[in-house]
Amino acid sequence: MAVPTANDLQPVIDVTSRLRALLQQANNLKPEGTVDPPLPVADLIQGVHALHDDFTEDRDQSFRNATIETAARNIFYAVISSTDIQDPAFVEVWNLLDVLLVCSDEGKCTPELACWLIEELLDSQTTHGCRIVFDYLETRRERLAQKDFHKKNLVFLRSCNELLRRLSRAEDAIFCGRVFFFLFQTFPLGDKSSVNLRGEFHTENTTKFEVASEQADQDGDKMEIDAEPPSSDTATPKAGTPQPPTKPGSKAVPVKAPPKKEEEVVLSSDALYSIFWRLQQDFSDPTRLFSANNFQLFKKGLDRTITKFKKTPTVVQTHASGNSQRGTKRKVGEDNTLNDLEADGSQLVDSYNPKYLTSRDLFDLELSDLAFQRHILVQALILIDFLLSLTEKAKKRLAALETTNKSMLYSFTLSEEDSKWAVQTRSNITSYLSSSPEGRLFNRMVETVLARDKNWIRWKVESCPSIVKDPASTESEIEARKRLRDATKIRRLSERPPVAMDVSFLDEGQNGGLAALKNPSRYTVPIVDDLLEGIQTDELDLDFAEGEEKIGLQNAMSNKRWKLLRQTRATRLKLLDKVEPDEDLRDVFRSSAESQNAPKGLDADVEPGVAAQDEQLEDSQPTERMSTLLDNAEQQATDLDHAEQRTTDVDAAGEQKAQQPSPLENGEQQAPEGDVADAEQVGETPGNAEQQPTGAGDSGEKLDVE
Repeated sequence: MAVPTANDLQPVIDVTSRLRALLQQANNLKPEGTVDPPLPVADLIQGVHALHDDFTEDRDQSFRNATIETAARNIFYAVISSTDIQDPAFVEVWNLLDVLLVCSDEGKCTPELACWLIEELLDSQTTHGCRIVFDYLETRRERLAQKDFHKKNLVFLRSCNELLRRLSRAEDAIFCGRVFFFLFQTFPLGDKSSVNLRGEFHTENTTKFEVASEQADQDGDKMEIDAEPPSSDTATPKAGTPQPPTKPGSKAVPVKAPPKKEEEVVLSSDALYSIFWRLQQDFSDPTRLFSANNFQLFKKGLDRTITKFKKTPTVVQTHASGNSQRGTKRKVGEDNTLNDLEADGSQLVDSYNPKYLTSRDLFDLELSDLAFQRHILVQALILIDFLLSLTEKAKKRLAALETTNKSMLYSFTLSEEDSKWAVQTRSNITSYLSSSPEGRLFNRMVETVLARDKNWIRWKVESCPSIVKDPASTESEIEARKRLRDATKIRRLSERPPVAMDVSFLDEGQNGGLAALKNPSRYTVPIVDDLLEGIQTDELDLDFAEGEEKIGLQNAMSNKRWKLLRQTRATRLKLLDKVEPDEDLRDVFRSSAESQNAPKGLDADVEPGVAAQDEQLEDSQPTERMSTLLDNAEQQATDLDHAEQRTTDVDAAGEQKAQQPSPLENGEQQAPEGDVADAEQVGETPGNAEQQPTGAGDSGEKLDVE
């Protein structure tokens, strides 16, 4: 016997009866007729598992899934065709969807079944009914995306995009935002479904504006205006400008006026109208600027627009006080502050508009509206950031990436001159935005959004690599915990740290303390002879030493040599010239001592002061030495003159004494020969002893008196 429809099949009838039993149980668990709260899963598990009890073992999983889908659709269509979505009885649909979600999680039906029914429900309802359906989606979002989301994502994306096409961006702006937020929160951050991977621009968004008046002006239909007479200011100098004095008979010298700064040209509203609205073409399709002519027109238009914004007094639309829903506009003062405007900005009206009003009659009002200016300037910032991503430096950074999305790369390169203009214009826009009321906060918000958009674009250029990191393995977690315990373990300090200094010498009981510090051997300068003797002793001990003892003796000898050289530098600096690296210091000091003790011939009788001067001369500079030698030569010549004079006096005294009678003749006792000889010497007479002059030069002879 042939079966007319699938609904008459016995398995479908059995599953339908079991589903109705579950819905009856759900009505007992949830007596409310609203979307919330969701049905408890634990109370439905037993009934959900019993859905497959009526199937024979020869039925595969696909047959069972199709049977449950058919039964669910029968119940679903019966309810939505007979019950309004605002009726409390419509809660049976919400309960059915909750039961199907539990069935999909337990593997008793197709995972996409509940999503298919929600899509059909959205198609069958009005905009108001879709808002109620979205209440259900928002409350069950986590459960919908918890399991097998890769099978449900396309259904969600298709149903939401279809709903957005039905909604009006002007009247249903908030509902559109709810749809977008649901998609953003449901889909993972790295999903490519709504990334716009090819970087296509929304060129369908066109802005229409009036062009009839502009064409009439081009045809020559202009009002004739009488020419103004030349101003008399050009003939006579201004009172405030000083003029040079003139003399009779002198020629007039023209005075050069100071160069005037180029003032920014502010166009009228009628002249700016068409230039301003043509910018929307470039904002919707930035690739038009790859043409040099279009780029020049864009630069001029944007500069004139910014200049017009700066020169136009702005107003801010605020809420009216009382129950009135109409807004009032308050003028911004010269100090860029709003009169009677709250600092938190809570009085600002939501100025969202899906499309610009391009009527020429409203253009003056739009130019003075602060919210309108911000919309235009933010568009300009987005486009300028796109242009700056096409500079040579920015393209080199992108070229260094390993994998790139070729569709996001452009062959056009922004020139250096245009790059400077873009940077300067961006700076002007941000400074102007910051100067408006609550401008710093608004500018900071815009900069944050643009910075994140740059990261998003870079991620797309890199072909959207996965941003999901694998969870840490158990072994790495155990190793990390072990290292953490070792790093934070309480450690006992040793009695003597490795870097501690030995202070045992301060102990009084070990021949230390203050008495040891006062030992003269610690601060007495060593003698050269003692150091030489110590070096000799260490050399004798070195022949019989081995190992560490030998190393200690070598260090002691090096220490004593260093002290010896230090002592020599302070007392006998000249001797350091004779020291050689491989020469024994004892030989140097021994030869020096022998040279000092040896007789110097004629120089042995040189005065100590002269010898000291000679040693000092050897260590002095050439100019000082020459001067000293000249002084010594003059002194020696003077000493020789005095010696000759004294010799002459002694000879005269000897002749007088020879003419006197002999002491023997006068009966006096003859003095010993030695005494007479001593008495006859010049300068040795008692009470009148004088030092014998000695030449310090080439003579060096000792003058004797005969």
